[in-house]
Amino acid sequence: MTIISLKPENSSARGIITVEFSDGSSVKVTADYLPEGYTDPDSWQTGRELNPADEEIFRFAASCYRAEKIALRLIARAEQCSLGLTAKLEYRGYDRSVVDAVVSALLNKNLLNDRRFAELWIRSRLALGNSKSPRWFCASLGKRGIDRNSSMKALNEVLDPETEYTLLLKFIEKCRPREREKICRSRANLKYEGFSSVVLDRFFES
Repeated sequence: MTIISLKPENSSARGIITVEFSDGSSVKVTADYLPEGYTDPDSWQTGRELNPADEEIFRFAASCYRAEKIALRLIARAEQCSLGLTAKLEYRGYDRSVVDAVVSALLNKNLLNDRRFAELWIRSRLALGNSKSPRWFCASLGKRGIDRNSSMKALNEVLDPETEYTLLLKFIEKCRPREREKICRSRANLKYEGFSSVVLDRFFES
């Protein structure tokens, strides 16, 4: 099989190129998903004979291009996290190697950012009143594949002292009466739930 034409999409900032082959098939690829030595379209040359390894490289890049299009549509609708986007692309039938390549590329471009996702997720739960404590936030984000370090940085960004104090009061209010009485007497219990010393000092001194 040989390459018979290369058609760059000049209107695209992503450098999309349609490669047509002698068997009548064609693929769209970008340099993001081609290995070193294949990233310069001028080196492909029309009429170049492709070996099976070459063909696999182009097919893989084409799968990545299609998967990335779906990923970008999902990101345009709502902020995504790495684990969630991985699951959604695998559900659509893409191989794990393709999904890993796409997720990695989007992370490198900052189109996918787990800490940014964590911050937005925390803000949305606070706005809905669907939250419990800093510890609960970390555990919930962990189930979404967000590591503890990213979760803590996101919490520190979102929970200013006033917001955290309001969260503390709501957390206590939602407890059953007996639990509420016990918690209100125990600083250790509230510290275990992740509330900061500054907020706890304010609560116990009030």
